[in-house]
Amino acid sequence: MKKSVLGIGNALVDILTRIDNDNILNELGLPKGSMQLVDEKASARIGEKLEKYESAMAPGGSTANTIHGLAKCGIPAGYICYVGNDKIGRFFEDAMREVGVKPVVFHSDISSGTARAIISPDGERTFATHLGAGAMLNDTLLTQEIFRGWDYCFIEGYLIANRTLVKKTIELAKNAGCKIIIDFASYNVVEDNRDFLIEILPDIDIVFANEEEAKSLTNSTPEEALGFISKFCETTVVKIGKKGSLIKHGNEKIVVEGHVVNAIDTTGAGDMYAAGFLAGLIKGFTLEQCGALGSCLAENVIQVMGAKLKEEQWNAVYSSFQLEPLAISH
Repeated sequence: MKKSVLGIGNALVDILTRIDNDNILNELGLPKGSMQLVDEKASARIGEKLEKYESAMAPGGSTANTIHGLAKCGIPAGYICYVGNDKIGRFFEDAMREVGVKPVVFHSDISSGTARAIISPDGERTFATHLGAGAMLNDTLLTQEIFRGWDYCFIEGYLIANRTLVKKTIELAKNAGCKIIIDFASYNVVEDNRDFLIEILPDIDIVFANEEEAKSLTNSTPEEALGFISKFCETTVVKIGKKGSLIKHGNEKIVVEGHVVNAIDTTGAGDMYAAGFLAGLIKGFTLEQCGALGSCLAENVIQVMGAKLKEEQWNAVYSSFQLEPLAISH
């Protein structure tokens, strides 16, 4: 039976806005490349400031992007989240079901969460995230039954602020026989929760981090960070942008070269890398092939607006890696 991945994270709808210069980020008090949590009032103020720019909407959230990508790669996938009883919430659920993801969704009368992805001229994205109903996701909602039958549990770093939720997720998932995966998500998340992340590393099987996140955790080079994290985890991936990625699994260590492409929007690059790498791992690919598939998805997604590949891009991926999407049951 094909192995499966259950994700947990903040269900968000991305509002993607491309800006013509970075001055507006300073005006809004948003450090470039970071993810900042904002309240409803601040989110509205940011929206007003960005009104002069063209925007687009897409289902998002870090783990949701990865889970969506896994389903498109043919991996059985599910997603635990909290959304509002509103159009945005329904839009999010429908988009996940359309690719075969099994949603495990809790509902609230609070409005669904949004993430304003502000895209700089160089393609770097800065997030101002209003969690909305997503903030109601908590440890008391989780039961052992939710995790039964899944092989992997994918946790996004953005949940780390709720340490009780993360600990409960790890406990229940491990009791159900799942391997635990975490993506560090953002350098400022790592900076704010460094001690906690180091505390839980022994419970994690697979770690994804980019260069900045790895440095925030270890205050060292990507190579040194790879060595440190891999002392605790079965598989460690440190992404180094255009240069590719460093991967260590047990005693095996490899470098996967990246390719220079025309980056329009880096939103979802790390999420899609994780989807490709994990899909390859589950399908029995070599580490080189896993890294190549991860890089391929990441390099494709940064050539379009948003965190989803176009169908023609997916078709090229299917052909190159002999994949097919998850069968959808109605």
